[in-house]
Amino acid sequence: MMNFSEERRKLVKRLIREGYIRSEKTARAMMTVPRELFVPQPYAKYAYEDTPLPTLCGQTISAPHMCALMCEELDLKEGELVLEIGTGSGYHAALCAEIVAPNGSKKPGHVFSIEIIWELACFAHKNLRKAGYSDRVTVTNADGTFTIPFRTTFDKILVTAAAPRLPSNLLKWLKDGGLMIVPVGSSFYQELLVVKKLSSEKYVVESRGGCIFVRIQGKGVERI
Repeated sequence: MMNFSEERRKLVKRLIREGYIRSEKTARAMMTVPRELFVPQPYAKYAYEDTPLPTLCGQTISAPHMCALMCEELDLKEGELVLEIGTGSGYHAALCAEIVAPNGSKKPGHVFSIEIIWELACFAHKNLRKAGYSDRVTVTNADGTFTIPFRTTFDKILVTAAAPRLPSNLLKWLKDGGLMIVPVGSSFYQELLVVKKLSSEKYVVESRGGCIFVRIQGKGVERI
């Protein structure tokens, strides 16, 4: 039997040393969320290798350093509402939930995650329930490129699949002052973009360097 807690501790120390984890809240989330529960069982022994892993339907779970980097760049805070496009296995949603809605919080936030693939949505829901996050993460099987089935705006938006261009249609769901992080580019190379919404007509975009994500799916991809 592997000592997952010890492997998790070593991974977090490595990510701190390499500069991917810069805050106590991200370190605590990475130490708390059991990544081994969010991968298919045959890959559990690799859960704390800093590498993407296969999940279902040809999709992957992002490498831990990328999850840590995205959490840091979003500057998540307790009490915030987060929209995630692309639930995958549910791991990244759990990390966000651990920051915005930690156990015992007096002002818990919530993560609303949209997954287009039915099998993955079911897989993520099962994983989140098993890991103890189903009360802090709502998973919806829908096409996040086409419509957002909620009646609220969000403090932060996290896109976990590569868009061909900046998805400006998502900005209307972002509160003024809010942040969105999204990989943008081709199938072979993307840039990780951080978008700060200043107003309904003004926003600032900064690149955090190259990355590789699976392509976003949906009927609305061409209009992004």
